[in-house]
Amino acid sequence: MKKMTDSTEDQQQSEPGGAPAQAKPQPAAAAAAVAAARTGIRQQAGAPSVAGAQRQQVRLFAVVPVYDQPAKLAAVVQQLRHLGLPVVLVDDGSHEPTKSLCDRLAAPQVKVVHHAVNQGKGGAVMTGFKTAGRMGATHVLQIDADGQIDFSAVPNLIRLSAKYPHALICGAPQFDASAPSSRKWGRRVTNFWCSINSLSMDFADAMCGLRVYPLDSALAVCENAKLGRRMDFDPEILVRLLWAGVRVKNVAVSVTYPEDGVSHFAPFKDTMRISWMHTKLFLQMATRMPIILWSRMFGWAPVCERDDAQAGGAKTAKAPRAAAASPAAAAASPAAAAAKSVAAQKAAKPAATTVKPPVKPVPKRPPMTPEEDERARRAFHAAEVAKRNADRAIAEIDLAASRKSADDANR
Repeated sequence: MKKMTDSTEDQQQSEPGGAPAQAKPQPAAAAAAVAAARTGIRQQAGAPSVAGAQRQQVRLFAVVPVYDQPAKLAAVVQQLRHLGLPVVLVDDGSHEPTKSLCDRLAAPQVKVVHHAVNQGKGGAVMTGFKTAGRMGATHVLQIDADGQIDFSAVPNLIRLSAKYPHALICGAPQFDASAPSSRKWGRRVTNFWCSINSLSMDFADAMCGLRVYPLDSALAVCENAKLGRRMDFDPEILVRLLWAGVRVKNVAVSVTYPEDGVSHFAPFKDTMRISWMHTKLFLQMATRMPIILWSRMFGWAPVCERDDAQAGGAKTAKAPRAAAASPAAAAASPAAAAAKSVAAQKAAKPAATTVKPPVKPVPKRPPMTPEEDERARRAFHAAEVAKRNADRAIAEIDLAASRKSADDANR
């Protein structure tokens, strides 16, 4: 059986098992998804969603970003295959023995993509998104290769993604005594700023490496925004998906930090990147705040809530038919059957009226005034200046570190 390997992320790929790749989404649907991600406006209550315009069966792929983590990688891939998930392994410029291990794990249901140079966790995940999309996936399970996450929570995420196909399913980490205090406090700070930038507290954790993405929404955000490609990717794409109207469902998951675990979090560099990311999102949120608040105050119904309403309507519609069938079989006399049928009809009338959700008027988005356009222009200019200053500071720090290492080597 031929193994599935690839050395570039843009080469045409095939489905697991040798099936031809599915056609890309229609241009109109992709344009609508990008527009929703750009404006931050949710779908209208009476309008079909982009992903739900043509309801399709959920096809879930697992994407595993890998960088020099050979210890737990084989076990993670094996557990994903036991769940029946096709796997996309993205080798993010790893050294030996991780690189060769990825090649050995390649199989008809395990696709391996190699990065020539390290691009960061965000870059690897985005490569996995594109690869899974070309292979016909509708949803992507993102999971880290370090083995810190309790795998028993993965089936719960899969079930929720099938129930809420338009929602982002996020792991909510439950740390044990092995978790460093610095990591806990760092997550609290990031969660605080993500709540402010997204104007939402629906999510439990902004940096957990276990998520199920609706792929069309995730690709639309990746194509429309310049996302961070390293440790700032997870919180940034969460905020931008919330801006685009995607709802979040949380699943508790146990997280353990093993003593022999490998972490690629650079305390200073990644903290600077995440700080700049929060600054950028805050400035952009300030320009989008009227639109985001308007969509949340006036009847912009999320798709997952409409799915619940439809499921509830189907259950209540089946109940009168079942109730009417059983009395007809159990009634001893025609008079008793007639009385019970009349009672069943009276009981069914209120249920039929409660199935329909109340229709709210669809508000129109107010146009941007010249003053708001000017404020937006100034905010983005300030963001660009701050980004240049942060990049310059990081470059100076890297230069000083390289000089120090050279001096130490000479000594």
